[in-house]
Amino acid sequence: MRAKKRVKQAKKLLEEIGLEPDRVEMYNLGASDAPMFASACNEMTQRARDLGPNPLRKEKAG
Repeated sequence: MRAKKRVKQAKKLLEEIGLEPDRVEMYNLGASDAPMFASACNEMTQRARDLGPNPLRKEKAG
């Protein structure tokens, strides 16, 4: 599957530039998997909160 390979590549690139590869994930869900979709959204939201903002992003001078 091409998408799975691209996600794996993206994780590798993130790691190479110093970011956590956990910032990217792929889920295989069917159209009728609404509860699973909600669960995946909650998981990624929590993961993003735990990882925090992009450490490579420069803050704007205010």
